[in-house]
Amino acid sequence: MKNYSNTFRLVAQCLNELHHRVSWKWGITVSDRFAASEILNKSEDIWDNIRQNIKTSDKESPGLHEIKQRKPWFDEECSSFLDQRKQAKMHWLQDPNRRNVENLNRVRHKASRHFRNKKN
Repeated sequence: MKNYSNTFRLVAQCLNELHHRVSWKWGITVSDRFAASEILNKSEDIWDNIRQNIKTSDKESPGLHEIKQRKPWFDEECSSFLDQRKQAKMHWLQDPNRRNVENLNRVRHKASRHFRNKKN
């Protein structure tokens, strides 16, 4: 049997950090099941129990909540401009030549102008 004590501590630490990041209900469910799993002595059983607890808690979780729209003016066209700007920046980072710099500046200018007009 392999010794998983260091890995187990790392997973326990990650689960503890995850507990603070996720919603309260899901975090309580995982921590309750995780506390119950500490009673087991065998490392293989602990890993199986952790895996099962996460799957069960995931099924019971309320799911992803819809993100509130903070910028009502931001639409698909704005998203397209944002993607173009990111793409131009990636081209410039991969090959920093004059043509890519000019393209990046042109795309930034178009995107900024579009965002400014959408806000007003």
